Amino acid sequence: MRTVITGEAGFVGSHLCERFLSESDELGCVDNLITGNPVNLESFQHNPRFRFIRHDISQPLEIDGAVDQVLHFASPASPVDYLRYPIPTLKVGSLGTHITLGLAKLKKARFLIASTSEVYGDPQEHPQREEYWGHVNPIGLRGVYDEAKRFAESMTMAYHRYHGVDTRICRIFNTYGERMRLDDGRVLPNLMGQALRGEPLTIYGDGSQTRSFCYVADLVEGIYRLLQAEFHEPVNLGNPNEVSILNFAREILTLTGSSSQLVFKPLPEDDPRVRRPDISRACKLLGWEPRVDRRDGLSRTLDYFKQKVAAQERRAR
Repeated sequence: MRTVITGEAGFVGSHLCERFLSESDELGCVDNLITGNPVNLESFQHNPRFRFIRHDISQPLEIDGAVDQVLHFASPASPVDYLRYPIPTLKVGSLGTHITLGLAKLKKARFLIASTSEVYGDPQEHPQREEYWGHVNPIGLRGVYDEAKRFAESMTMAYHRYHGVDTRICRIFNTYGERMRLDDGRVLPNLMGQALRGEPLTIYGDGSQTRSFCYVADLVEGIYRLLQAEFHEPVNLGNPNEVSILNFAREILTLTGSSSQLVFKPLPEDDPRVRRPDISRACKLLGWEPRVDRRDGLSRTLDYFKQKVAAQERRAR
């Protein structure tokens, strides 16, 4: 079994690599490192069955020999990143998806695209089912990410319907865990980093907006099961345990023992008011549901962020 994964130096991608190295004979990974970190590869980079290819997947790619599975996970994924790299984000969702689907078609490989809950935009349906078409501002600041992923899903279904490519679509909801960047702009690294440094915790809006946080090990298990399933339409993967950002910040303060105060800032443009997956499809098709509760997952993640903050402080001295 030979597997190709794009975006493997990122947070989720690196965890996928570890799982697929335990399941595949060979693993080829493609990343241009604009948001990925080579440090994420340290646990397996010397494995003789692992090959790293530094390459922008928006450009043509050739892989010698057979390929059995292609997983396209390359993309800036946090608001900080896709607002910094709007054109590369659009390109990796469009050209990158075209190129990886072409590779899967050429090699007769199974294909899985990493989509996102952001295809639902600021949803008018709650919780979000896969049948819901979404409520997205195509020309807003977040549109570069949202529409790139919506286009990627459309192209994936077109290749399935018209070229017979064996495709899967995974809609990933908020995920957290080890290997997240302190500066990636997502809510958990922001709040946990601020709490550990004794800084005020930033809450956007009044904090009533909600999110549903899934621990990365649960997500990876869901992705692996989806790749083995015979199903081609989108599948939500996430944790349906919903929490307001204000209450989440309070959980972080309790967990870290921090005495930091809360500060409130204006809500960013098109920031979703609610986010919660309906995972009925994943439960039925995959026999999958998250197993790590938020308190346990946050405790594991806290140990990682303590090391990151300590290293950051040492560099600042």
